Amino acid sequence: MTKEEIKDVVIQQILEIAPDIEEGDIELVENLQSSLEIDSFDFLKILTAMNEQIGIEVPEVDYYKVDTLEHMVNYFFDRL
Repeated sequence: MTKEEIKDVVIQQILEIAPDIEEGDIELVENLQSSLEIDSFDFLKILTAMNEQIGIEVPEVDYYKVDTLEHMVNYFFDRL
């Protein structure tokens, strides 16, 4: 799976969990929770959905490593 494919999966999961968000609202280097105004529960749902999609769980101690779209893509790519 390429970084671009992972990025597409992450974006798709964000759009499913927060349908009021538009794809153009998702910035590569902005903090996902603050820039998209999603709460920690929705953020957790995104991480859970990603675990189901690509089989990689993000432990709570690593949440700061997946705070932006770019960081999230790199995190999952590095663990594939």
